[in-house]
Amino acid sequence: MPSPIVDVLGLTHDEFLAAARAALPEGHGIASQLYRQALQCGGFDFSRLGTPVPATRQAQWQDSFRVGLLTPQRILEERGTLGATIKAVLATADGYRVETVLIPMRAHADGRLAASTQCLSTQVGCRMGCTFCETARLGLIRNLSAAEIVSQVVTARVRLGWRAKNLVFMGMGEPLDNWDALHQALRVLSDPHGLSYGQDRITICTSGHLAGIERLAKLGWKRLNLSISLTSADDETRSRLMPINRSAPLARLQQALLAYRPRRCFALGVNYCLLPGINDRREDAARVAAFCRPLGRCLVNVIPYNPGSQPLTRPPTDEEVDCFIGWLREEGLAVRRRITKGRSIMAACGQLGNSQRSRETAGV
Repeated sequence: MPSPIVDVLGLTHDEFLAAARAALPEGHGIASQLYRQALQCGGFDFSRLGTPVPATRQAQWQDSFRVGLLTPQRILEERGTLGATIKAVLATADGYRVETVLIPMRAHADGRLAASTQCLSTQVGCRMGCTFCETARLGLIRNLSAAEIVSQVVTARVRLGWRAKNLVFMGMGEPLDNWDALHQALRVLSDPHGLSYGQDRITICTSGHLAGIERLAKLGWKRLNLSISLTSADDETRSRLMPINRSAPLARLQQALLAYRPRRCFALGVNYCLLPGINDRREDAARVAAFCRPLGRCLVNVIPYNPGSQPLTRPPTDEEVDCFIGWLREEGLAVRRRITKGRSIMAACGQLGNSQRSRETAGV
């Protein structure tokens, strides 16, 4: 039985070199150049190498390795003052669909985009069950492989022209619930021979996956960013909104975050989805402050609720958001309002993974 074709996008540079030596012992000398092509250009281009490669040798490479780009199915845009928020629906090789979003973050004085963030998915669906999140309505269909996670970045670069400066794992799925693939994807994304993303350009967002937070701490990555989805600092309310809180209540989450201190100047991101009538009272703000106070530097991101296909409540008004932010600041917290981007195309926080589109797949 022939060996399976290996997807380069799931390998670090050194792993690819080792695989190339094993598969092509007499032709692995061009492996470094091919690795860079695969990660930066989305494929092998033997004509651009320094030395000619015979057709038979090219065929050997292609029989042993592939560059698994995803297939863009649908591209949606919402124009804003900083530029377009763009959602791409991408199909995997087995027909499932995942969503990734390009978010404009900063513009030059002349209006040109200066920085953008790509929001990456780690799963098809999600098993966390958060009631305010569209992805949760799918349940967990399957985990993405490391190659499929990395491919979201490479596919967007090659086929859509995206050049994201920052990456955030806040798309479909709970990143720390797919630890092995996430860990490998982080190694590939940060490999200096490929895409070369600095740790400080990558953020992991979790609903409070305790084992995953502990594993992340053991990596010893000093510059990697971490944020949590808090949404309520009251156990009863949070358990109702986020079922993970039933097995990992706030006191245990707080302890895990206290232990996660990769560097002296580390600032924890705390994401708070503001839900009118549910978690927007003065006492809710006080509870958030009490939760954050022992954790050192925190930046609370207040995210106005973005209704999905089955709204939990209405979106908050600007006045309600400003009022809640004011209460948090009175409590001494550093706060940033997350400007809503992409709501009209179901690309905003909590809106990824429209059930109908994700289930229009072969075998689902």
